[in-house]
Order: sequence, then C-alpha cells, then structure tokens
Amino acid sequence: MDRAKKPAAIPVSPIQPTPQVSISDDNSRVSANLPTGQHVDILLYGATVVSWKSANGKENLFLSSKAHLDGSKPVRGGIPLVFPLFGPPTPNHPTDKLPQHGFARTSRWEYLGKSSSESSTLPNSKGDASVKLDFGLSNSMLSDSKWDYDFNLTYSVTLSQDSLETSLVVRNTGTSNYDFHVLFHSYLAVDDINDTTVSGLEKAAFKDKMQGGKEVEPAGKPISIESETDRIYTTAPEQAIKVLEKGKDRYELTRDMLSDVVVWNPWIEKAKGMADFGPENGYKKMICVEAGSVSAWNTLEAGDTWEGGQRIKAL
Repeated sequence: MDRAKKPAAIPVSPIQPTPQVSISDDNSRVSANLPTGQHVDILLYGATVVSWKSANGKENLFLSSKAHLDGSKPVRGGIPLVFPLFGPPTPNHPTDKLPQHGFARTSRWEYLGKSSSESSTLPNSKGDASVKLDFGLSNSMLSDSKWDYDFNLTYSVTLSQDSLETSLVVRNTGTSNYDFHVLFHSYLAVDDINDTTVSGLEKAAFKDKMQGGKEVEPAGKPISIESETDRIYTTAPEQAIKVLEKGKDRYELTRDMLSDVVVWNPWIEKAKGMADFGPENGYKKMICVEAGSVSAWNTLEAGDTWEGGQRIKAL
C-alpha cells in the first residue's frame, strides 16, 4: 500500500577517511599515514623517528644508509631522543656512568597508543587530519640504567599535514631531585649542504665545539656550512629557526621550553670516520638542527613534571 506521505530519508554523512596506524609484524616499529599522504615511522628502539614524508612522498629526514635499525646501537639519522645526558658523561656527576647522549635512544619504549592531535602539548596545533602517537619509558623498564632515579617519560610524535611535532613529558616519580638534559637530535634532509643556510640565529651567541667549547659572539648573518660544524646556540624559544635551500624556505623549527639549538654537520673527514654513516657523501644531504635544553642542567624536584617540544614544518 502506498502511503500518501512517506517519511523523509535520514541524511547520511559521508564517512571521512581517518589516519591509519600500524605496528610491524615483529613489533619493532609503529607507522602512521594520513589520508592526505603524509607518513611517519617510529622504531620502538629509542622511540626513534626514522622517516617523515610529505604528501608528495618527499623524505624530510636523513637516515644513514649504514644505520643500525635492529637495536644493536643508536640509530644514525632520523630524530634520536637525547635524555638525560647530552654529550659524553660528566665527571663527578650522577650521569658520569651513562653512555654518550644518555639511555633514551638505546632503550626499548612501550607504544601507548594513538589519539587526536587536538591534545597536542604545543600551541597552535592543527587538529584536522592529524594523529598523535605516544610512547612511554620508565626506570622500571630498564635492567641497568646506571642512573639511580625514578622517572616516567611520555614521548609524543604528532604527524600533521605540513609538520611533525615531537614532545617529551618528564615526571620525577621518586623522592630525590635530579638533573637532566633533553634534545631532539633532528637530522634534516637537504638536497645539497652547499646550497643550505640556517636563519634565525644571527643574534645568538654560541659555544663552538670545534674550538673546544669556546664562547663565540653572534655572527650577525645566516649560518652556512663549509666545514665540520658543531655549535650550541642559546636563544629564546619563541625565536623561529628556518632552514633554507638556494634562498628558499625548506623547514621552519619552533620550540616550546627549549632554549638551545645545536647545529651539526660532520663534513668530509668525520663522516668517513663514522662506521655507521653513509653514503660517503651523505654529509652533503643533511644538516642537524636540534632543539634542546643542554647548555645547563634542568633540575626536576621530586614529584614535579617538565615538558617541552618542537614543531618542524616542511615548507
């Protein structure tokens, strides 16, 4: 029987594509893809980001062709996480038994899950078509850290359409205060280091490790790489840093609670001397611009929390 007045059809909203997250069969890495084509890979070893691709497939991170990805040694390339020590062990300090750059990059982390980037710890984050991956590490997960303090780390990697964010939350879960450094050791991919400059640090003084840590006055001009370079710049976190190729913006780095920026390139001879660095001319294809807090110790009191992070925008 026909009805004179049929009920109106209920409109159905089209299903929107969502970010896809997968874990490798051997449970060694987590990968995420956005519907718009961006991609990120993170090893559980060190929670090391080893790949970040834009929608057009362009790789934004340099990864050595000889990098060890099996957990046998720190990864050469990507974004290794430095904690609680930057550089070699400090004599007569609680970190003096730790390996260079600490234990975070050589520990196996736990994947805690994914969430919307609307909860990102960094300001002005975009919540649309993005995904945040969380990883955890605590003192109870380490068999022998040689660092006798209680801690809980939450490391978040947020993939957005035009950027990658990495942020770290450090919780002192013990009864003793402790000192720490933190740094995101970002290896940025470039086409040719000879055409690459870094701007935003023109007015910043720096420690030049190539001169034994000598304090150097601001250069007043963008940084160009013409030899082995290893510098620690100290500048306000609100100061944006840009990497340019042939005068055009390639990356923009913004920071939260991180007052230091390390600029590093091994150049020819040092690259040859590193067994896990390749190809031989790989130094031409990368520049490390590393956001951190390493020029002085951060002291975290018992029960307190520290957090900081960076956003790298691919331009």
